[in-house]
Amino acid sequence: MLTYPQIDPVAFYIGSWPVHWYGLMYLIGFLGGWGVLSLRLRNRPEFTQEQLSDIVFYAALGAIIGGRIGYMFFYDTPALIENPLSLFKIWQGGMSFHGGLLGVLVAMLICMKKFNKPFLALTDLVAPAVPIGLGAGRIGNFINGELWGKVTNVPWAMVFPRADWQLRHPSQLYEFFLEGVVLFTIMWLYSAKRRSMGAVSGLFAILYGAFRIFAECFREPDEQIGYLAFGWLTEGQLLSIPLILIGIALMLNACRNERMHETIS
Repeated sequence: MLTYPQIDPVAFYIGSWPVHWYGLMYLIGFLGGWGVLSLRLRNRPEFTQEQLSDIVFYAALGAIIGGRIGYMFFYDTPALIENPLSLFKIWQGGMSFHGGLLGVLVAMLICMKKFNKPFLALTDLVAPAVPIGLGAGRIGNFINGELWGKVTNVPWAMVFPRADWQLRHPSQLYEFFLEGVVLFTIMWLYSAKRRSMGAVSGLFAILYGAFRIFAECFREPDEQIGYLAFGWLTEGQLLSIPLILIGIALMLNACRNERMHETIS
């Protein structure tokens, strides 16, 4: 077994105000994504650095607001009803990717109107940078000792004190590797070449959905929800299925448009 490194969730204090690692991971994710997108603009002359700054700002707001609302709505509605102010306690963890994704899509709609750019052109632009935030967020989950895995006897199992004293999969690290490292690598390489509009967004949706469904097989379901059906289907898996279907539709449409363009040319 491996020893779980019990790290203080508070990284440091500014006066009496605690700065949590979880919040810092989001900051790292946004700044890292901004840096990556700045590099992408070298091959995207249709966007300016000033526009990118606004796009990242709106995307960050959408991810945080949507992620928190999505978590409370999808995963912890009773707690929200009991204490509506719990919605603002983001330092405690509890962010939903699917809610954050919806928030980012709303942000892209705002940018579409603001900059008069096609919606899919905007989502294609930002999609390759999203895994940086996802990976950083999973590290935040690990530091918080939350979203732990199922009981196992694999050599790299860990004991998560907030769960119990049983050996469990470090599922946060699995998700960091898949949703962060692997997804970023594939998206970065794929988007390096000009693709038909919607293809980059479609590939992201397919891969994230598939990686999330796979990783959830090693993760303990949320205690307040448990399994939804069949003794294995989780909320995260259920929410990822339509994401894969939408991604397939976007990829097929992009391929069709590319063939039409080649025919006309």
